[in-house]
Amino acid sequence: MASLWCGSLLRLGSGLSMSCLALYVLLLAPLTGAAKNFEDVRCKCICPPYKENPGHIYNKNISQKDCDCLHVVEPMPVRGPDVEAYCLRCECKYEERSSVTIKVTIIIYLSILGLLLLYMVYLTLVEPILKRRLFGHSQLLQSDDDIGDHQPFANAHDVLARSRSRANVLNKVEYAQQRWKLQVQEQRKSVFDRHVVLS
Repeated sequence: MASLWCGSLLRLGSGLSMSCLALYVLLLAPLTGAAKNFEDVRCKCICPPYKENPGHIYNKNISQKDCDCLHVVEPMPVRGPDVEAYCLRCECKYEERSSVTIKVTIIIYLSILGLLLLYMVYLTLVEPILKRRLFGHSQLLQSDDDIGDHQPFANAHDVLARSRSRANVLNKVEYAQQRWKLQVQEQRKSVFDRHVVLS
């Protein structure tokens, strides 16, 4: 089912195909294992400058009980009695992360991104249809305005009544846009033709 879903998304565009490909690869990757991944645990030692030696950060994949300067810092930059003084200045921390949580977070993020891109493609395809419909209605309204000012919205109300009777979402959007255009036209007429400022 995931491959059918990805197959349909691959046809929608390069942005969708990249996110789908990444999602597909993450789903194929093993999410659980018997032993922890060696990259999920590490000991990190931050050693400040000491005498002539510059500061340095050391990372090593070892167990928590061995997370100290003597086991992590290799090669040791100082010799002899300075080793203990150098190690006392180093701060070592055992770090653990969950790659499963990271993978799930990425999958959720890519899914949301894919849905948003799919919605954008939907709007891109539907908008020209709406513009074609609205262009026809605006031509009708402009011819009404040319006839006279006494009933400028006679045909507009008929158009709006017909659009109200249709129940799908596109017609509701069309109705709102027509109403807005009528208000804008009336405001333009009031301001530019009659020189009346609306309050």
